[in-house]
Amino acid sequence: MNSSTMIMATLSQLRKKEGIPYTKVQIKPVELKNELYYQFSYFESNKVAHKNVTTIEATRVIKELFEQTFRQGMICTPEADYQILISKKFKVSILTKSPTKSEIDLSHNRKKQYVLEEGQPIPFLVELGIMNEQGKVLARKYDKFKQINRFLEMVEDVLPSLPEGRTITILDFGCGKSYLTFALYHYLAIQENRSLNVIGLDLKTDVIEHCNRLADKLEYTQLKFLVGDIAEYDELDKVDMVVTLHACDTATDAALEKAVRWNASVILSVPCCQHELFTQVKNPILDPLLSHGILKERFSALATDGVRAKLLDLMGYRTQLLEFIDMEHTPKNILIRAVKGESGDQAQLWKEYTEFRDFLQISPYLEKVCKDLLPSN
Repeated sequence: MNSSTMIMATLSQLRKKEGIPYTKVQIKPVELKNELYYQFSYFESNKVAHKNVTTIEATRVIKELFEQTFRQGMICTPEADYQILISKKFKVSILTKSPTKSEIDLSHNRKKQYVLEEGQPIPFLVELGIMNEQGKVLARKYDKFKQINRFLEMVEDVLPSLPEGRTITILDFGCGKSYLTFALYHYLAIQENRSLNVIGLDLKTDVIEHCNRLADKLEYTQLKFLVGDIAEYDELDKVDMVVTLHACDTATDAALEKAVRWNASVILSVPCCQHELFTQVKNPILDPLLSHGILKERFSALATDGVRAKLLDLMGYRTQLLEFIDMEHTPKNILIRAVKGESGDQAQLWKEYTEFRDFLQISPYLEKVCKDLLPSN
């Protein structure tokens, strides 16, 4: 393999789908510590795994991938693109095409491209003390700046799932100081020019008053904050996106139930303080784990979010659990992202859920309050 000629390669068209988790592999040369490597990117459903290998190792891996996994490849060089076709009987054909790429990029750790870029003052970030008036992020606030961008990246991914051609209604339960509420509004209303109706809801009157003053100052006319409780809020008949960050224990489930009954297109939830299953979960097989308080607590929290994800799948969503660096620097950094859409065989999903539930001998709050939306026992 010659790094001076190969810009990128893509291997695709699986020989057989069974047992192969990824659907394609992209390869490109990268420079690491002044040495040449090849980065293999394995694309699996909605995630990508990367592996960097030496030139010699790259040759061996590509050979194995063609022999065992893929029937097609495209190698891009400055001179030409070469399409490799391999028949079921391993007959190889190579087609030469006009080049589509002209430059080799050996950079590996390129500057992170944020949704909100540094260098230009962004009014809400200036008002919240994250940027100065020249657009420079303050050193002590850089973690928060990255956290806001991480959240917006997750929103950016689901943008195509939000309705177009009409006002989007968004409800943020337990908005608190509303760093992310303001960020969400700025991104959708100002950068994406969407028509919005955004409501932030929290129990703290002084916090809500402060947020409304800031929204007025920023002239965010489609954003308002209200004092209210998640479980009791019923002022809207339809909500397109529900956001809930650090709602404690079953308050998260109350918000998820509201979102599902509103038929929300997108749900973004960072749970907190999952106590409910801690007092329920039991199984003699798991005694080596559950007999230790700290392990039981962590296991119960993970099981709670796993249950929530599976129940959302059963109620018409495609659900992911994603790593999220939250605003309070706590270990509670799992974000549940659910997008409206079928997630698979409902009978099989229900079987998986009930077997897990019964194995742990639990009775989750979300299942009970959404019983009429779930398959019957």
